[in-house]
Amino acid sequence: MTTTIKTPHERGGTLASSVFDRIRREILSGELPPGEKLRIEHLRKRYGVGGSPIREALNRLSVEGMVSRVDQKGFRVADISVDELDELIKTRCWLEATAVRESITHGDDAWEEGVVLAFHRLSKAPRSAEAQSFAVNPEWEDLHRAFHMAVIAGSGSRWLDAYCEQLNDLAERYRQFAIRASYPQRHELDEHRAIMEAAVARDADAAEKVLLDHYRRTGDIIRASFAGMAQPRTR
Repeated sequence: MTTTIKTPHERGGTLASSVFDRIRREILSGELPPGEKLRIEHLRKRYGVGGSPIREALNRLSVEGMVSRVDQKGFRVADISVDELDELIKTRCWLEATAVRESITHGDDAWEEGVVLAFHRLSKAPRSAEAQSFAVNPEWEDLHRAFHMAVIAGSGSRWLDAYCEQLNDLAERYRQFAIRASYPQRHELDEHRAIMEAAVARDADAAEKVLLDHYRRTGDIIRASFAGMAQPRTR
């Protein structure tokens, strides 16, 4: 069945951008799981487009680290591993510790209002798309990403923001393991509220602590979920 691509997350008007957004979202949600082969012909039929925009989208995703290109063998969804998870969390903590401190130091009233507004919107969205069991809620995922980007948006460094945004996206694949393992016991909204309150209180030490604790707690849950399944490959 051919799928017509119409998504509010399109970054531009080109067909390749539409395909890029669609594949990226399906990788992040787990619909395209780690290690899965991404055959051009299959994707062409899946999305109802030609081969050129598919190849362009896959090349862009390989630059972002979400897709692996193997010589003579085409493309695959990038693997996950405990080693990569540890490195990802460590690097994210390094960068965002700096970003949140810089934001608290240099962020203006508009930055502060943006953090509060992003938290308010996140607090209104259901964590799960279903009431009885967990199902990915795209609205919550988008608002969650927006909240974390708002917290560090006052850093004044577009390069730091861009690196943090890329790490956020790479971490999103892993977070799907955490939520499935911890839902509904984990009170994520309380963790996000603590981050918001420390940020707007301009308490850099507290903001760094609660933000990094939030990421490390997620990492601990992911590792525990890995223990109950086939061990992800290490590099």
